[in-house]
Amino acid sequence: MKHLVNVILAVAVLLALYACTDETIGVTITDSVSSIIEDSSFVITGHSVRNDRVQMRTSTKMLGVLHADGFGSLSAEAVTMWMPAMRLDTTNVKPEWIDSCRLKLRMPYSNGFTGDSLAPMRLSVYRLNKALPSPIYSDFDPSGYYDFDDLLATESYSPSSGWLEIGSSYVTGTAVTDTVRVISVPMPTELGRELFNTYVADPAKFSSPKAFAEVFPGIYITNTYGSGHVMNIKATELDVYYHKHVWLDDTTETDSTFSQSYLASTPEIISNNIIRFSIDDAITSMVNSGEALIVAPAGYEVQVRFPIQDIIDKYRVNVGNSQALINSLSLELPVSIPTTEYDIQPPTYLLMVKTSQKDNFINGDSLTNNKDSFYAIYDAKEKKYVFSGLRNYVLNIINNQGGIATEDDINFTITPVDVTTYTYTQSYYYGGTTSTVTKISPMVSRPAIARLLLDKAKIKITYSKQIVD
Repeated sequence: MKHLVNVILAVAVLLALYACTDETIGVTITDSVSSIIEDSSFVITGHSVRNDRVQMRTSTKMLGVLHADGFGSLSAEAVTMWMPAMRLDTTNVKPEWIDSCRLKLRMPYSNGFTGDSLAPMRLSVYRLNKALPSPIYSDFDPSGYYDFDDLLATESYSPSSGWLEIGSSYVTGTAVTDTVRVISVPMPTELGRELFNTYVADPAKFSSPKAFAEVFPGIYITNTYGSGHVMNIKATELDVYYHKHVWLDDTTETDSTFSQSYLASTPEIISNNIIRFSIDDAITSMVNSGEALIVAPAGYEVQVRFPIQDIIDKYRVNVGNSQALINSLSLELPVSIPTTEYDIQPPTYLLMVKTSQKDNFINGDSLTNNKDSFYAIYDAKEKKYVFSGLRNYVLNIINNQGGIATEDDINFTITPVDVTTYTYTQSYYYGGTTSTVTKISPMVSRPAIARLLLDKAKIKITYSKQIVD
């Protein structure tokens, strides 16, 4: 073993001496120059296309009638099936002790409506007589799904008439407290008693939306009087109020009142906004002149040709045989806001998805992958959207397609969407919250409009290049 160590040391010494006498052999330091290059010399083109039939994939509902100069005439109704409570309170409760039943429509306190908050309107609620179809779209005709004589309730309302309530999960789907306005519609007390008796007789009917649809397929909410606003209904539920005797202690009994949400409209069940939208001539004129307009709900989206092949070709020419790394690829879209009555604003979110995959995106898991689909948030201060996560998109074409983009890689649709997030507290002790996107769906939360200034759009690729001497 000792002999082997001596041999190794001798060889090491010889190699060290040899390296010192020959400049071409041994450890050397390579001379190189690194640089970061930004290129934004690319042009994106596009045009508006009508998008008057959208699939609803959210529990959000729009309700009301709005006539707005520069925008158009919009009517929004809703149909929904129900997610039943899996367990009802039946302990010491009798059907005759159910006192009332209310349909509650909850809208955000801030930005919960568009139009005149004082405009009086009236809604009517009908009972559906069969389950809704799936998929279901914004041009759905409810005829044949309800009987005009099967009216459950009517109620006059306006955004300002809703009473305030502090809540959280049923409004935002998060653990963050929020304030809402609630439109409370008195429903027949007999409906609450009917649901109670059904549960007592067969709890399995409340085990799933499909089973419950055999008992109560759902409701149709329509506008029967007035115009002036549309409301963003974030949550819909049916609450039942009842009383029962409870023991405060071994000797004291009292009569107490209770309430329970028997039913709710959740993202898992089938619901739909019925949208009727007569677009203002001013918008039609802008579209006909070549403007790229985004209009929601069920209005216009924009189809674009993204110059990905030009980007790749120029990148390869500039890099040559040098080592290079793409750091980022982004699209900055400035907008202008057409003049409208009620100062209708751009959508909060835009989705950019490959046109060939748009329907699959909406029908599928509805989450962006930063390769075929991306979303951006509106910057109201700068009046622009920035799609910042396009790096994987270009890398996929370079690494997996030999740098050759197909038509599917070039053609994109930019469309307004609603984004649902779940927000949770990171630490009980240190605070802080984290938000996770759980769903992206066609925008039905409020009216929206924006003109995309494609001629001023900025596509920027940033990459590092190393030149070895």
